[in-house]
Amino acid sequence: MNLTLKIWRQKGPQDKGKMVEYKVTEISEHMSFLEMMDVLNEQLTNKGDDPVAFDHDCREGICGMCSMYINGEAHGPDRGVTTCQLHMRMFKDGDTITIEPFRAKAFPVIKDLVIDRSSFERIQQAGGYISVNTSGNTQDANAIPIDKHAADTAMDAATCIGCGACVASCKNSSAMLFVGAKVSQYALLPQGQVEATDRVKNMVAQMDLEGFGNCTNTGACEVECPKGISLENIARMNREFFAASIKG
Repeated sequence: MNLTLKIWRQKGPQDKGKMVEYKVTEISEHMSFLEMMDVLNEQLTNKGDDPVAFDHDCREGICGMCSMYINGEAHGPDRGVTTCQLHMRMFKDGDTITIEPFRAKAFPVIKDLVIDRSSFERIQQAGGYISVNTSGNTQDANAIPIDKHAADTAMDAATCIGCGACVASCKNSSAMLFVGAKVSQYALLPQGQVEATDRVKNMVAQMDLEGFGNCTNTGACEVECPKGISLENIARMNREFFAASIKG
């Protein structure tokens, strides 16, 4: 498979970036997208050129680091996968593939395709925790009865890997699906009730402080999410926030 790649190159956060075109040949359809990028970088390195910087770690769809905007879609044309799980069989010989970093004010570009997602971490730090009794009387989690539907729904929300595809696919760069998922995984469980009021208020406040936009109600975030996080989590976050605001 021979391909033309149009890739965003940017030396640093303050530099002006541009699209640069590359040719890659003999790409196997069985390669992952990141393996194809490895081939390109090996080619560039052998020529003495600067390889394309991109984030990756586990390459198993777990860490959420491999964020690329491919042909106008977060994580590319497949569904329910991260970029590292995207395979080249989704493309055809002779295709031109446009590759960009996720675009959002709260996700500044560090270099090339690498973005700074520490804004997500600060939102987590604002309220993504539960009280832990360290007195020696900590109750065993397995001894706390939890409704199965609530447990399953909380687990569904907890599958969010914080990749940022929801932000990248939203025309307002909203992080409400991410924050909704993080609020929901605690709001649905008894262990999360102690900080419930402060949690949602603090996390929403931090989300706004980071510069994320509001929800557009178009549902693009759920479609592009590699873990299929439901829009129901945004509704739950709004209900939690309203209830917390009334409590004061």
